[in-house]
Amino acid sequence: MSVLFRFQPGGLTREKYDQINRDLEQSGAWPPPGLQLHVLFGDEGDLRVSEIWESEEQQRTFSEHLLPALERAGVQLSGQPDVFEVHELQQP
Repeated sequence: MSVLFRFQPGGLTREKYDQINRDLEQSGAWPPPGLQLHVLFGDEGDLRVSEIWESEEQQRTFSEHLLPALERAGVQLSGQPDVFEVHELQQP
């Protein structure tokens, strides 16, 4: 069953988000296996990320790459992400 993660990083800007993406791509960690959907939304300086993963284990494995990239960009997570089981995922 798929799993939804909602992250609430503190002070996330588009510039920092792009830096994190470049870092992950250059390290070969992006795109990660098991990621089904990644969404960036919100207001500049307070951006949020939601992701749907095939399994919680795959996301936890990816976080071994993500957390150091966040730290290098100066982004702090506001606690643990919200995690929900996905009951239905439709993609046209």
